[in-house]
Amino acid sequence: MTQNCSHNCESCTENCSERTKESFLEKPNEMSHIKKVIGVVSGKGGVGKSLITSLLAVSAQRKGYKTAILDADITGPSIPKAFGLHGHAEASEWGLFPVKTANGIEVMSLNLLMKNETDPVVWRGPLISGAVKQFWTDVIWGDVDYMFIDMPPGTGDVALTVFQSIPVDGIVIVASPQELVGMIVEKAVNMAKMMDVPVLALVENMSYITCPDCGKEIRVFGESHIDEIAQKHGVATVAKLPIDPQLAAACDKGTIEAFSGEWLDGVLAKITETNN
Repeated sequence: MTQNCSHNCESCTENCSERTKESFLEKPNEMSHIKKVIGVVSGKGGVGKSLITSLLAVSAQRKGYKTAILDADITGPSIPKAFGLHGHAEASEWGLFPVKTANGIEVMSLNLLMKNETDPVVWRGPLISGAVKQFWTDVIWGDVDYMFIDMPPGTGDVALTVFQSIPVDGIVIVASPQELVGMIVEKAVNMAKMMDVPVLALVENMSYITCPDCGKEIRVFGESHIDEIAQKHGVATVAKLPIDPQLAAACDKGTIEAFSGEWLDGVLAKITETNN
């Protein structure tokens, strides 16, 4: 795929590998112009994938890129809460309009379409996958430099739908330090290889906690194995985030855009390196 790919193979004269997926890819809304799509995935739930998605989007927006988040975690959408979004997305005859955060990040999530944000989504797989496709095809995203897709945990229907229907340029895999997670991370890495999607970085969330008195890093969940996994699979970029009560509070209060921290700078540099 070329750097300035429009994801519209019909009007493109480039001879790239993306054409092999042409029969599976869905076209975005004709009023959407999305330069790069990054999936944020995890092999299991509860590792902070939505947090990492939010932080990457905020960091990219701060650097002057036009950023968007497609919340593909249909049954457990948490992106709107992290950004303090409680309104409803509006629609027109041309499609749905994403809701903008305080700093202009465009967001589409099922919670922005529900009458009550606490109503459960009791849908079977095909309906969930269809909703994710519609977030790509029916939403008027406009001009976007980087779209981050907050994926549901695991390697099931929705992950397969995203990889086959949306031209994902790369993924970031999120994990926690527990020994068991290593095996689950490798499942996510191997799925990415099967779908021919590059793994740009591994992020270990809840890696340690910093003692407020002495500054020592305490490995609450045991020693990290993320570097070993990254080396095994040839992933050069690794980031480790601490357990930070302020980050958790920012998500609960809907003020994630006010966070401060440089933990993901290397990951963002890897994502944006082709544009530098």
